[in-house]
Amino acid sequence: MSTGATQTDSATNGLARTPFAWTFTTPLYVGSSLNPINSSIIATALVPIAAELHVSVGATAVLVSSLYLASAVAQPTAGKLAEVLGPRRIFLSGVVLVLLGGLVGGLGQNLAMLTVARVLVGIGTSAAFPCAMVLIRRRAEEAGLDAPPGGVLGGIAIAGMATAAVGPPIGGLLVGAAGWRWAFLINIPVTAIAMVMALRWLPKDPVPDRGHNGFRQVADRIDLPGILGFAGSMTALVIFLMSLPHVEWIALAVFVLAAVPTVVWELRKTAPFFDFRGLAANGALARTYLRQALTLLGVYSVMYGMTQWMEAAHGFSTVGAGLLLLPMGAVSALLSRPLARRNLVRGPLIASAVTMLLGSVGIMLLTSHSPAIAIVLVSLIFGITSASTTVGNQTALYLAAPPDQIGTASGLFRTFGYLGTITSAVIGSIVFRDGVSDHGLHTLGIVLVAAGLAVLLLTVLDRRLMNRDPNRQADTPDTSTPQGESSVSTTTHTTITPERTALLVMDFQNGIVPLAPDADALVERVKGAITDVRAAGGTIGYVRVAFTENDWAAVPETNKAFTAVAAGKMLHHEDTATQIDERIAPEHGDIVVRKIRYGSASTTDLHQQLTDRGIDTLVLAGISTSGVVLSTLMDAADRDYRVYVLSDGIADPDPTTHQVLVDNVFPSRAHVIDTTELRGLLGSA
Repeated sequence: MSTGATQTDSATNGLARTPFAWTFTTPLYVGSSLNPINSSIIATALVPIAAELHVSVGATAVLVSSLYLASAVAQPTAGKLAEVLGPRRIFLSGVVLVLLGGLVGGLGQNLAMLTVARVLVGIGTSAAFPCAMVLIRRRAEEAGLDAPPGGVLGGIAIAGMATAAVGPPIGGLLVGAAGWRWAFLINIPVTAIAMVMALRWLPKDPVPDRGHNGFRQVADRIDLPGILGFAGSMTALVIFLMSLPHVEWIALAVFVLAAVPTVVWELRKTAPFFDFRGLAANGALARTYLRQALTLLGVYSVMYGMTQWMEAAHGFSTVGAGLLLLPMGAVSALLSRPLARRNLVRGPLIASAVTMLLGSVGIMLLTSHSPAIAIVLVSLIFGITSASTTVGNQTALYLAAPPDQIGTASGLFRTFGYLGTITSAVIGSIVFRDGVSDHGLHTLGIVLVAAGLAVLLLTVLDRRLMNRDPNRQADTPDTSTPQGESSVSTTTHTTITPERTALLVMDFQNGIVPLAPDADALVERVKGAITDVRAAGGTIGYVRVAFTENDWAAVPETNKAFTAVAAGKMLHHEDTATQIDERIAPEHGDIVVRKIRYGSASTTDLHQQLTDRGIDTLVLAGISTSGVVLSTLMDAADRDYRVYVLSDGIADPDPTTHQVLVDNVFPSRAHVIDTTELRGLLGSA
């Protein structure tokens, strides 16, 4: 028995030391690079394909749109399947589809075969990123990590946006040296390597429960009707967008007819594929999606729009145009990993918006007579945009998405990115409708300036990011962060069941409240939380610390803290100092207990009262962080309550102690949220 325990401990310790060894991360990086590479590598092959197959260059646009369409639908679908069936299984299935797509495309004799190949590649490559995020999140939880694994996310960032930026140069070299078929055939050796690595190094998925692996059971768990409705509506939307500036009314009608019943179905579904309520409540996640879409609109406008302009208006060859954009990918790759290691969000997102604005102004200044160095400079600026937006938004995604929905959320993250990419193609076709010219390029620049301003506003006006970096590493506390604001957001549930939830308002009494930093603001925030919980039908529990004469007499000499209280005859239960602050006074039906130690339940009947009301979820607010909050949290966790701590509803006279507990201790035992997030969780119930 002891030997087995020792082996288990050793394995656990090994995981804790090296949870993200290169053997685990390498197949994820390779797999995650397949979709962006295939998205962009085709750009320089369209003209040669049109010439050999005797079709117009415009007809080959279907090879771009088909992959985008397949990916937009398949990304969140693959994420959902990974959550339900296992990320390793879905990852390997995707690799097989990419291999098949490479073969079909490499041997294709007509545009139809190439289109089928691109659809297969689009579906197959869509599995890698959401599966990688599921695997990373699960590995982090197994290792007990509270902060995002920045270095690993940086590698994913490089594999994602950075490799997309080097797609055109790689495509130009491949097509120029070996012909357009290698834009497809390159997938064969890469997928073979990815498959071998995944089979050997990725952890096996648990064996499915026999009672839940039938078709009906799986279809219900993944919400198959929701997936089909999403696929139909997204397909129609993409076709509509790709047809602009010509309006495809049939596609628009199909979108409406498919979207409306899908939304109704998803709103009624207990565990929906597309959680509209959860997304509405999780503003941080919704803003992350929107920022990603708008920024990729800019990055891909450069990759495609400027490529067309360089070839058609400036006179560069296909290879030359690809090489001029190579610095963009290089800068993106070089910056992604060091930025991600710091787990920053707000800083990189502001940098992304500012550089997007600068680069867009640069586009407006370019002409067909501009030197190559000017074009390279603009691409370098957008390389910074590419790296910073990928790192910032990807880390924000990791933190904002519920862990049990990280696969679907990651897929939707990519879907919104594709919508931005598709919109960039639409804008390009509009500005160049009368031919590729400097005027069209300058119009494109104006559009991108507007998009950059929108991204900047979405960042600087975001209250979740304002005055703090919510994604700072948990092992680097920053005492400059105001008390009541957590540096790490660990929201892990999209809903709270109000009738089974109690907000504990602890030690908010007249003699203690003034000891808290910025006490009035703290009380107002807690007052708002009380109102929200009452309105949702939850329970409010009040805890105060106060002593009778008998309580003082019963304090033993062994109790270091409360011996002094007893000796000084402090905190008498009838004193004004021990009464609850009248601004948040209890109401009829609330729980009110009086304690004589730090913890809320150790010397009271609080646990019994909560049990009698069927409460299994606690939300903690209190003074101080190192006293009643810490003690109550530990006790509640041991009693198997689901515990939330309001980061802006607690305070401590010692700022350093407060921050260390909020950043390093609480997230491993509770979900650290703020009052705004609490309102959202209650509202989505």
